[in-house]
Amino acid sequence: MNPARLCWHLALLLAVSTAHAGRQTTLRSPEPGVLCDRHLCANDQGISRPLTEKHLGPQAATKLFSPGDFDLTEFSFANGVFCDVKERLCRNHRYYGADGQRSGAVNKKYTRLLFGQ
Repeated sequence: MNPARLCWHLALLLAVSTAHAGRQTTLRSPEPGVLCDRHLCANDQGISRPLTEKHLGPQAATKLFSPGDFDLTEFSFANGVFCDVKERLCRNHRYYGADGQRSGAVNKKYTRLLFGQ
């Protein structure tokens, strides 16, 4: 392979892997019944300031809660997974379909980790 073509392939590979890495944000479960991303931690009651402080640090919790009051029972993680405490479900996204119902497929893995179902 000539050097110019090799450079082009390497640049393409770097661009694709960088874009892919930006979209891929895995959730972690640092303890049973808790899910965290890089911004927040939640349990089956919703977004939790004490859990966010414990697992992500006080600065993350202060930043998260700085806007004031907000609904702690419906939230999206950085990877797009949406969880609703009232439904006790996590879905692949938060969007609605034409019928006015949530259209995201139920994410069984994160529903089980967060709600034990």
